[in-house]
Amino acid sequence: MAKAKAAYRLDKISTRAPKGLDKDATKGKTLALLQELDELQNLLYAESRHSLLVVVQGMDASGKDGLVRDVFSSMNPQGVRVASFKVPTAEEASHDFLWRIHRQTPEKGMIQLFNRSHYEDVLVTRVHGWCDDKTAAKRMRAINDFERLLEENNTHILKVYLHVSHEEQRARLEERLSIPRKMWKYNKSDLIESNNWDRYRKYYEEVFSACNEVPWHIIPADQNWYKSHLVAQLLKDTLSGLKMKYPGLKK
Repeated sequence: MAKAKAAYRLDKISTRAPKGLDKDATKGKTLALLQELDELQNLLYAESRHSLLVVVQGMDASGKDGLVRDVFSSMNPQGVRVASFKVPTAEEASHDFLWRIHRQTPEKGMIQLFNRSHYEDVLVTRVHGWCDDKTAAKRMRAINDFERLLEENNTHILKVYLHVSHEEQRARLEERLSIPRKMWKYNKSDLIESNNWDRYRKYYEEVFSACNEVPWHIIPADQNWYKSHLVAQLLKDTLSGLKMKYPGLKK
């Protein structure tokens, strides 16, 4: 796992676990982390002083949905919410691009996941020419201001990019054509979007450079067991670092 920084090159970062890492042992460590996260999430909810926003970005088929299921389903659903951002509705498009995002940010005590996020407005929009470079630069400055505002209000932000290889992405997309339990995910545009791989990489690297006041974490995502372990560890470290305490009896 790597923290993104200026001039980061995704093609220089592995998409797989280190050679020799024991899969079963790592899965066991992940289960232990999930038990710790259940307690930490309960503490976050009870103390209600902090909130956590988890931004999950990645190429199509990088495993965003699976990550939500594998890491967050062990927590109390009362304290965890998921928001997905697709094509803006007519109402959303009539406001500034962050309007629909800000409405989904977490209140104190909550964990909010963004399965895709405000970053789509400087990624897919640029790939398809809907947003020029000048507008994108303005939006990225607005994103930095927005994230700074959240953090000043005790909303801690964890940004992860699921780093999948092009070969693994194509294999997963093709599985959706043949495996019944995955067919519902099939979208005929996905394979077309895959052809824009290099452009997406370029714009992601620009995002990592321009929007890094809250650091990005690059998560190798070719192997789901390793991806889940790294994100679970990040969550545990983040929540543990808040030094939370259960409130005492109410008087």
